Amino acid sequence: MLLIGVNRSPYTRRVAITLDAYGIAYRQEAVSGFGNRTEVRAANPLGRIPALVLDDGEVLVDSAAIIDHLDEVHGRERALTPAAGADRRAVLRVAALMMGACDKLLAAAYERNHHPPEKVHQPWMDDCIAQATHALGAVDAMIETPRRYLLLDRLTQADVTAFIAERLARGLGVDMSARLPRLHAHAMTLLEEEPFRATEP
Repeated sequence: MLLIGVNRSPYTRRVAITLDAYGIAYRQEAVSGFGNRTEVRAANPLGRIPALVLDDGEVLVDSAAIIDHLDEVHGRERALTPAAGADRRAVLRVAALMMGACDKLLAAAYERNHHPPEKVHQPWMDDCIAQATHALGAVDAMIETPRRYLLLDRLTQADVTAFIAERLARGLGVDMSARLPRLHAHAMTLLEEEPFRATEP
């Protein structure tokens, strides 16, 4: 398999962590949707990362669709997102909150980094970060110590998405250790595990 995208992207890293958690051998082409548009569009016409090229040449796009495939084919009974029922809904709820937080944080980053300074709209950035930190706070409130994982007493996509959202928030200057200390500590604990450590950008 070939994973196309850089792990600085929370969406790409989410897939990379999942691949590593399932023990799937893959190569990675570390290209950016901004800096390598031609290469990215060759795999995904939308020009977004990640894309996953399967061994038979089929190309999957969008991190949620890629992970759904990995769960079905490789996860089975140990899928990071349970197949059905209340457990599935609980994991998907956290994943939706955390991926929504990532969307908002990246919207703020794009506003800051891709507009001329005189056209940056600070109230929009502040609102995006406020929305994201509110979602992060909801997950922070769920964390119970000394439990290692958020749900089901095992690694799930709830943990993976909480990890990448926390990491992104810190990268954008949110003081997670002060504002959301339980989520920050949870992310630091997960970083001790191979799938998280091996995918460090």
